[in-house]
Amino acid sequence: MPSTITILGPNGHAGHAAAKAFAAAGWQVTGFGRANRKSLKGVAFIAGDAADTAQVKAAIETSDVVFNGLNLPYQKWFGGAAEAQLEAVLTALKGSGKTLLFPGNVYNYAASARVIAPDTPQHPETPRGAVRMRMERRLRQAAETEGFQAIVLRAGDFYGPGSDNDWFDLMILREVAKGRIALPTRKPVRHAWAYLPDLADAFVALAERRSELGLHESFHFAGHAVTADDLYAAIENTAGRSLKRTDFPWRMLGAIGLAMPMIREVVKMRYLWDNEMVLTDPWLAAILGEDFGTPFTAAIAATVAPVFTQIRAAA
Repeated sequence: MPSTITILGPNGHAGHAAAKAFAAAGWQVTGFGRANRKSLKGVAFIAGDAADTAQVKAAIETSDVVFNGLNLPYQKWFGGAAEAQLEAVLTALKGSGKTLLFPGNVYNYAASARVIAPDTPQHPETPRGAVRMRMERRLRQAAETEGFQAIVLRAGDFYGPGSDNDWFDLMILREVAKGRIALPTRKPVRHAWAYLPDLADAFVALAERRSELGLHESFHFAGHAVTADDLYAAIENTAGRSLKRTDFPWRMLGAIGLAMPMIREVVKMRYLWDNEMVLTDPWLAAILGEDFGTPFTAAIAATVAPVFTQIRAAA
């Protein structure tokens, strides 16, 4: 029998990529969410409310592994909402012996933490980072005492083909039809990016070796650590023509954020672009192998080429 997995939040960036990767690897995959907006061939779907522990428990009952792709909108993380969302999942998993896969991010670390390994002390730079740190502490405590396994895989900013409403869609390529791309910084610092198909494959690799791992494990996905100059060059190379480089309108976004909580929270994360932050993990690198992953230029091409194809078709 194939291994089984339930994807909580299959419409999100990470959840959708995970569903595709596990299905391609031969797993029996079920998605669980309010609506099946991004249905995939070979992936079953159960409609339900992730805030309802009973519904979550029923959805994961026959699965060996659970992928937590749930993520509240940026402005709704506070007041205990994010922790409550996680708690519903942990309660459903209690005593099950199942494995929970949890996507982590870099918010837990200070701007001064330039190279981040799994054992790097966590000192959040923002209230958002403090929320994530508390969530991961609770996850570890639950895994070690409440009868299930938890594997955290931390990564940088997601990107990939079809990842709408991300940095590329909303900001970087917003005016590309006019020959302009906007980049968040001009500083020569490396930023951590995670190409979603690769990240999802890494989750598959860890899930398939879960019996060799402890009750709680934390891994760091190196992904692509590149500067804004590197990103500009890769996009321009895919376009096959010169593009004008502009800057993110940070001041304008700050003003808009006075009225729009989501934008205000985005602006607070600017430090991630102005300070170098690179993920490293020799253990994960050994698990994945030397040939794992898509080269950066190929990953960027796969992400942005459809945009340029549409522009040429409309011309």
